[in-house]
Amino acid sequence: MNYLIKNAAGIVALSSVRPADKLQLQSHDIASDIRISQGFISEIGQGLVARKNETLINATNCIAYPGLINTHHHLAQSVLKGIPAGLNTRLGDWLAAVPYRFWPHIDAQLMYDAATLGLAELLRSGATTCCDHHYLYHASVSPEIEDALWQAASDIGMRLVLCRGGATSIGSHKGLQGGSIQPETVTKMVSRLDDTRSRYHQVGANAMRRLVVAPTSLIHSTQPEDLKVLAAYARSNSLKMHSHLLEVDFDEQQSRTLYGKSTVQYAEECGWLGEDVWFAHLVKASTQDINLLARTGTSISHCPTSNCRLGSGIAPVIAMENSGMNITLGVDGSASAENASMIQELNLAWLLHRSIHGPEATSAEQIVKWGSQNAAKLLGLDAIGEIKVGKAADIVLFDMSHYRYWGNHSQTLSPVIAGEPVSVKTALVNGEMVLSNGEIKGIDLDKVQNSLVHGFARLKQKVGNF
Repeated sequence: MNYLIKNAAGIVALSSVRPADKLQLQSHDIASDIRISQGFISEIGQGLVARKNETLINATNCIAYPGLINTHHHLAQSVLKGIPAGLNTRLGDWLAAVPYRFWPHIDAQLMYDAATLGLAELLRSGATTCCDHHYLYHASVSPEIEDALWQAASDIGMRLVLCRGGATSIGSHKGLQGGSIQPETVTKMVSRLDDTRSRYHQVGANAMRRLVVAPTSLIHSTQPEDLKVLAAYARSNSLKMHSHLLEVDFDEQQSRTLYGKSTVQYAEECGWLGEDVWFAHLVKASTQDINLLARTGTSISHCPTSNCRLGSGIAPVIAMENSGMNITLGVDGSASAENASMIQELNLAWLLHRSIHGPEATSAEQIVKWGSQNAAKLLGLDAIGEIKVGKAADIVLFDMSHYRYWGNHSQTLSPVIAGEPVSVKTALVNGEMVLSNGEIKGIDLDKVQNSLVHGFARLKQKVGNF
């Protein structure tokens, strides 16, 4: 379908190359209309006239943003929010008390509902692409669990990048230790990866479905020879690579003890640095680490809310960006963040680094770039991440008519600098309308909520009280 977005109060249009430069924000007196033809942006201007084959979208009192791109999530955790045993614990104890206690008992229906809920939360916060680090894999896992993720993304109409996790050993992983989970062999992992690649993975700058090779932990649950096998598989098939790294000091301690080198040096030795690699967290990265990560073109998914919630610290992303690293943003799992809002991450990222380095450390324009264009570049999805002629129409309209925004003189920046709650009036993905007048089109949320009640009951039968 073809659309004409009319009368937007502002359009976040272009971004520059240098981190210190600001995003070019087009105000309503420069451009207010966006024409979408066959899924792509064909014209940006003012006073554009609707054609016969176009559906008009009234964007009065709305700000148009490029669809935000979440580069690290755990959708399964959407049904594990606020588990009491994990509310006041650090990462290691939290892993044992929450995700690894529950996830082996999540069935395909509950996975579908969790993914639908998480994607819906992302969409209503302005995200149109989700990178889900899905690690619900073990020796005898049912393929239906993963299929439920793909189905949920298809039903809701969002882009999904499946970062296929898993472990090949129990090792020093505090979530796996003490449990009854039997990890996959690396041969089994590669075989299953290949099956997923053949069924779901799409190539091209405008792909709706992507597969990423993403062992859950480089240090704690995957042996070095297995990491090399996985890196070789990824690169031979032009797949990106992802994992957790240096979220806490334990990574560095184990790497020094087991391998006699820093965590980042170990990653390099195993073939796990490069422009096709990004890591979530990197909270404990040293200056030496940052220099090596930057030199190899390795990127980060900065997850400030989860890092605060678990008391892990604040990733040194200002130093990383100044060194040339590509900074992107992720919401992480809702079991360690209790939400799946990209605007929450943008707002907190804007604020946190100012508290350490001063108000010059971050600009709202810079943060928008982290959450959109930088992420598109990382993923090789060059058709998205910007509102620009020739780009795919992944566009969200934030409704600024609520009295909460009255008096805000930086209206185009309001979603970022004011933070939650935000209201998305309309969202398009690949030129298809997936949210209209605040309502998500592809799903029945009442049905999902009812299904979740039954899913929680099944989970309690297996695990006990939450």
